Amino acid sequence: MLESRIEQSLVRGVRKAGGWALKLVSPGHAGVPDRLVIMPGGRVIFVELKQEHGRLTPLQMETHERLRRYCLTVRTLYGAADVNGFLEELRKGGDD
Repeated sequence: MLESRIEQSLVRGVRKAGGWALKLVSPGHAGVPDRLVIMPGGRVIFVELKQEHGRLTPLQMETHERLRRYCLTVRTLYGAADVNGFLEELRKGGDD
């Protein structure tokens, strides 16, 4: 499945779960995750989307680790199955 379709699925699912999935565009700062998921209760999750067999670039790995050092949650979802599992976690109230 194309990454754009995976992203659309995430956005729709987050909205249905009562949240907001903002597209992140950060000029001059490559490697930031694709989406910022904001859920009721103040849960915030950075989400990187990849095709099922996609790979993170070294810059993405470095950026994700930097975000984690700030105690932020960063998830990488590979394909539709991972997105569906993530959405199920959100519905149940978890994000890790």
